[in-house]
Amino acid sequence: MNIVLLGAPGAGKGTQAQKLTAEFGFAHISTGDLLRGAIAAGSPLGLEAKGYMDAGQLVPDELVLSLLKERLGADDVGRGFILDGYPRNTAQAVTLDAVLRDMGKSLDAALLVAVDPAVIVDRLSRRRACRECGFTGVDSMHACPRCGGEMYQRDDDKPATIEARLDTYATKTAPLIEYFKGQDKLAEVDGQGDPDEVYVHVKEVLGL
Repeated sequence: MNIVLLGAPGAGKGTQAQKLTAEFGFAHISTGDLLRGAIAAGSPLGLEAKGYMDAGQLVPDELVLSLLKERLGADDVGRGFILDGYPRNTAQAVTLDAVLRDMGKSLDAALLVAVDPAVIVDRLSRRRACRECGFTGVDSMHACPRCGGEMYQRDDDKPATIEARLDTYATKTAPLIEYFKGQDKLAEVDGQGDPDEVYVHVKEVLGL
């Protein structure tokens, strides 16, 4: 099964993708991970991406798509894949459809993990990270349970920043919901409950 993950930042998409990957062997393809991996490997595409990122610029769609095409051609994609972080808008969705068609592949579903924005702001603003090892916890933790380091709130997890990210999602990414609904590929779950309970519903809507 080939799936696109949709949902606002902090909706719990990554958690559900990990569960699907563990149970069904799907390839979890995160564009962020692809970029970081290419940069770490020093590949030509990675070096090109690093140039844009070092200059504080967005990596062009064409470059991200080249990395994605390369990844989609890997052997482990045979059982299916979960795309996380791409497409981010309808123009990218149209391009992705064309790329997959050229590769003899197609999307089976667009999984929307829906969570109320107020819940996301509360959820993410309570998140804390360890300065030493990067462990992620909650605001009740003053010392890292893994290494004893100081727990702090990252700028990305401050309410004003979260609200700005949600605004960007609403204007640029949310129209994808209508796009995939028009293709009769949208599968929606309520992501506000316990992750294990949400996962049960995920499998139901995907027919797994």
